[in-house]
Formats: sequence, C-alpha cells, structure tokens
Amino acid sequence: MEQLTINIPDEIAGQLRTAAQKCGVKPEDFMLASLQERLAHVDAEFIHAMRYVLKKNAELYKRLV
Repeated sequence: MEQLTINIPDEIAGQLRTAAQKCGVKPEDFMLASLQERLAHVDAEFIHAMRYVLKKNAELYKRLV
C-alpha cells in the first residue's frame, strides 16, 4: 500500500477525528472510506457525462465516419 502525507487545517483534522470517533474507526480508515466513496462518485459522474455527449453527438459521429 502506498503511503501519502497531506497537510490539513486543524479545524478539518478535528472534524475528521470527531467523525471517525462517532463511527468507531481510526481517522485514517474514515478518511480512506470517504475518499473511496468520493472517487466512485466522480467515476459515475464521468460515465454519465460521457454517455450524454456520445448520445447528443451520435448523428455527428455517424456523418464523420
């Protein structure tokens, strides 16, 4: 596993610790789960946008072939 080091504001770090404690996990585990969820959402947004563009421009693409 790759290790990354980031600097975050004290206020955010406090919020992270509080949220992790409420969930009963370590802050780094909470952050990893949050990041994975966000990345999955970004992938879904990209796929949706790609499908929209392909559908919208389908006729143009047919003409170009």
